[in-house]
Amino acid sequence: MEAVDTPVVCYSPIMITTNGIWDGNNPLDYSLPLFIVQLTMVVVMTRLIVYILKPFRQPRIIAEILGGILLGPSVLCQNKNFSRAFFPMRSIMILETMGNIGLLYFLFLMGVGMNMSVIRRTGKKALAVSIGGMVMPFIVGIGFTLLRNTASGGDKNNLSALILFLGVSLSMTAFPVLSRILAELKLINTEIGKIAMSSAMINDICAWITLALAIALAEGEQESNAPLWVVVSSLAFVLINIFIVRPTISWVIQRTPEGQTFSDFFICVILTGVMISGFITESIGTHSILGAFIFGLIIPNGPLGVTLIEKLEDFVTGLLLPLYFAVSGLQTNIWKIVGFSNWVVLILLVLLATAGKVAGTLLVTTICQMSTREGISLGLLMNAKGLVELIILNVAKDQKVLDGATFATMVVASVISTVMITPIVTAIYRPAKKFIPYKRRTLQKSKQEGELHMVVCVHSPRSVPTIINLIEATNPTKKSPMCVYALHLIELTDRASAMLVVHNARSSDGLAMNRTQAQTENIISAFESYMNVPGGGYLAIQPLTAISPYSTMHEDICQVAEDKRATFMIIPFHKQQTIDGAMEATHPAFRVVNMNVLANAPCSVGILVDRGLNGGAGSSTRVAAAHNMVVLFFGGPDDREALAYGWRMSEHPGVSLVVMRFVAIDDVADPDEVDGRGNSKAGVAIKVDEDLDEEYINEFRMKTANDGSVMYVEKMVRNGEETVAVIRSINSAHDLFIVGRGHGMVFSLTAGLTDWSECPELGTIGDLLASSDFAASVSVLVVQQYVGVGQQNDQATGSFDSPRSSTTHFSNKFHRAQQGMPFSP
Repeated sequence: MEAVDTPVVCYSPIMITTNGIWDGNNPLDYSLPLFIVQLTMVVVMTRLIVYILKPFRQPRIIAEILGGILLGPSVLCQNKNFSRAFFPMRSIMILETMGNIGLLYFLFLMGVGMNMSVIRRTGKKALAVSIGGMVMPFIVGIGFTLLRNTASGGDKNNLSALILFLGVSLSMTAFPVLSRILAELKLINTEIGKIAMSSAMINDICAWITLALAIALAEGEQESNAPLWVVVSSLAFVLINIFIVRPTISWVIQRTPEGQTFSDFFICVILTGVMISGFITESIGTHSILGAFIFGLIIPNGPLGVTLIEKLEDFVTGLLLPLYFAVSGLQTNIWKIVGFSNWVVLILLVLLATAGKVAGTLLVTTICQMSTREGISLGLLMNAKGLVELIILNVAKDQKVLDGATFATMVVASVISTVMITPIVTAIYRPAKKFIPYKRRTLQKSKQEGELHMVVCVHSPRSVPTIINLIEATNPTKKSPMCVYALHLIELTDRASAMLVVHNARSSDGLAMNRTQAQTENIISAFESYMNVPGGGYLAIQPLTAISPYSTMHEDICQVAEDKRATFMIIPFHKQQTIDGAMEATHPAFRVVNMNVLANAPCSVGILVDRGLNGGAGSSTRVAAAHNMVVLFFGGPDDREALAYGWRMSEHPGVSLVVMRFVAIDDVADPDEVDGRGNSKAGVAIKVDEDLDEEYINEFRMKTANDGSVMYVEKMVRNGEETVAVIRSINSAHDLFIVGRGHGMVFSLTAGLTDWSECPELGTIGDLLASSDFAASVSVLVVQQYVGVGQQNDQATGSFDSPRSSTTHFSNKFHRAQQGMPFSP
């Protein structure tokens, strides 16, 4: 909403709060009720557009900019009655003030979250890409500025500031927006993703420096020596923060005992410091947001940063920051872009700026011997625009460097540039999956003398001790070394601070930037401590991070397992044990992730029900670990895989193993699988599976006959009730139950148990063992054997490694009838 003349707005001190509608007052005539309504409209509009754009994988910043434009004179405020009622001129000052306060604290949080060591450690390739991607768009900005200024007869005195403002806005890359796009496209852990993230951080720093120079030029247009004083005083402000303020804050942090929260007074001083810093930089002639950003940069990474982000981020980004976009939208009127020529200029600006960034990036990537497709994709990704560009444009407009038409043109150009990135990159860049064919996707098929690759997934540090003890019990040796990939699973959110953990999975100083970073640090430290235990020469653990929406997180997990040629994968159960021994759900989405992994895993999978697993991790040597394991064998491929894992564990000098095989006295066929003459339709499949079970059991007994740490027992049972009774009679001194997810065709062994099953993904027996009233002190590992196309040919030869035969599908049909849900293949 722009007027030719400067508006004069008069305020009455009694027009802030209303006496109520019963006194005949209109709440919208008073400042506070009107502000509340405006804030509500902004939040609702933004969230609605976020929901609409979610299927198109567009970053949240686009929804917020579009929300502001829709509320502004481009759409809703075209209606004068709507504009006068909800966004009158007298309210704009309050809106703009609150929006700038939100912006001030958001930039402070960005500074707190940035780790400058990442910039220092960035490779030359990322630095080259950043510079190459900035030069060409900057040249486009200069050309556009000169043409626009010449055509409109603009002010020559302000030309240098205009060139800088437009050049920076076209050449910059928004790090938070880019990180979100990379996460959506599953490119964060690829080489192109890492280069893009590093380049964007460098680009952001360069943009802030150039912006400060542009503001100095704009402020000093009337007085020749003003820009010099602005630069000098800004430099002095930075030095004071680095050499006086930062050491003072570090001194307070050091005097705060570890694990103790910071005092409310100290936090209040920090938050007040943001406002003071903004006031100082505003006074010396730059901008308040630069002061807040610099003050955030000097906050040491660690507990203080975590506390500040947790206290502020949701409130600032959820409520206050959208006000800034609303104000920008109220100042953006796309109807000012009038005439065919102006729209042609807009389209050319988008195309040239995008092409310039792609060309500059492609030139650098070609020199760095990257493929043309990677270079083009990287150039497109570097076109991501966001909040910082909008800030630059707003500052330029406030400084009277940009007119309304140019401002609207640049805002629309930035939206178009960002919107088109995801679909184009998705279309042209599909990373070639380096599928290296390998047959050992199951423990049963793997050679006893060969390297074992495992993937273990972790949601939080709580499950790490049990995971470590399980890895130790898996027995890495010289003949069979192990390579374990520890995958920390993080939900993809709109929080910029959560995205930084992807780029900087391990900070050089070991300090966390936020809670997510802190969890990752704890997980990595725990695994590294375990690696440093003597005798670890045959075990390698590589921490990885997967950040994704829970709906697609299984894709990242399965991709890591495929890329790393994993044989076995361990995922945590979605419930955890409470102090009183009960099992409670942690996050409902974890269960969905597990079900999807079971359905799509490229190797065998184990679901770990964590009730603790003593020993190992805290010991001075690995041999000191002592565990008593029990394998419950009912028959079928899953149980054979469970036995294969237990067999490997039994070779550890500190592990004793009991294999308990359940045999049905009177096996009963499922009536649905009996033909009209009373013959079992699955008879051949039953015979094949029973033969495979018998041969594998005989091989196991023969090779462990002289092993005193292994015990084999058989239990004859008639029905599910007797099965439960036998399991309950097992000595409670055991540490871990290992059981297959499916149990072949012996229905009488589990008859009636499925009626009480709560978690079908664990199978009948696994669900029983994981229930709150059963074996409360013993962990459970439920194993599903991998079934793949490559294994189906083995079934004809009768080898041990055949996939689930029709026997298992028969069993699955029975379970589906009992559970009312589909079975994951």
